[in-house]
Amino acid sequence: MKIATLVTLSAAIVGAALLLPAERANGQSQITDAIPADKAVRFAGRDGIVCGKVGKARFAENSEGTPTFLYMGGDFPRHTFTARIPGADRGKFKPAPESLEGKDICVIGSIQRDSSRAEIVVTSPSNLKLASMR
Repeated sequence: MKIATLVTLSAAIVGAALLLPAERANGQSQITDAIPADKAVRFAGRDGIVCGKVGKARFAENSEGTPTFLYMGGDFPRHTFTARIPGADRGKFKPAPESLEGKDICVIGSIQRDSSRAEIVVTSPSNLKLASMR
């Protein structure tokens, strides 16, 4: 029984280490396992970091829940990924999320499938980062 516990604990530690960003020589972190927005649907049901350019940002103030949508992975409406910020959490984001339109970002969270697209619901600014894409 002790060996099984040790093996499970070791696997968890190694798995967690693989999820941590690698450190650059200058001390800045870089995201090593980012999922491109146009490939995110393949990772539905898993946690991940999805990165890409925000092609369009839209505050749907007249829709149920007043969400804000950040469309990535192609031009709207043929995009492949959406970062959705619920209206109840919108006030946490300063400046407003629409200011991210045209910028490269990474979204961290649980990747879900929404029809033929992938989506992450973002409830905290800490789950959304500006990125420098190469």
